Amino acid sequence: MINLNNVSRIYGEGPSAVFAVSELTTTIDAGSFVTVVGASGSGKSTLLHLIGALDRPSSGTVVIDNTDLFGLGDNARTLFRREKIGFVFQFFNLLPTLSALENVALPAALKGRGRKRSENRARELLERVGLGARAKHKPDELSGGEMQRVAIARALMMDPPVVLADEPTGNLDSATGKTILEMLRGAVTDRRTVVLVTHDPAIAEQGDRVLTMADGKMVSDTPGATKGSGHRSPASV
Repeated sequence: MINLNNVSRIYGEGPSAVFAVSELTTTIDAGSFVTVVGASGSGKSTLLHLIGALDRPSSGTVVIDNTDLFGLGDNARTLFRREKIGFVFQFFNLLPTLSALENVALPAALKGRGRKRSENRARELLERVGLGARAKHKPDELSGGEMQRVAIARALMMDPPVVLADEPTGNLDSATGKTILEMLRGAVTDRRTVVLVTHDPAIAEQGDRVLTMADGKMVSDTPGATKGSGHRSPASV
């Protein structure tokens, strides 16, 4: 599903150049829950941004579902990202003037889907993350955990094959963070892959596979604690 071949991301030039990601090659299979762990500045978020086409590699290729992301033109890449990749961020990135329902439905609205169809799908997703009764509430009327559940529902709105989560539990208490982690595990299907970035080794171990980053390089690639357990969260979304 996801193939990175000799990918580097360099900021600056000459002696002051910083290799945020350096000559990284890996493949992530469809239907897996992969976690990326590392200290601050290790390159893990840059790696996620490259997979999500939010940043452009200095060299190498990023291929998702047999599509070379950076072989596409800007408009085609934007459309691919909108339809094929769902994002969940640490700071939620919800639009404050929109209700939970409107935030979830936003990707479909940008796609030009009919309003009724989009709202029905958004309501279904909010029900699945336990927020059906909060559909009309705006972000400032929701708790942090509720906002993150809205963000997960929004990430799934277009039924993307890839969901990328950047420190999604970083601003949450441990109990709420556990719930969010279970929901992201529940988003994994035979054809949907979830890649989660974290600085917390305990969270990383919940992945089927754990990629460890240091100084822009992948220094280890190991099975997670749940590998082979057949685990699928009861909070499946």
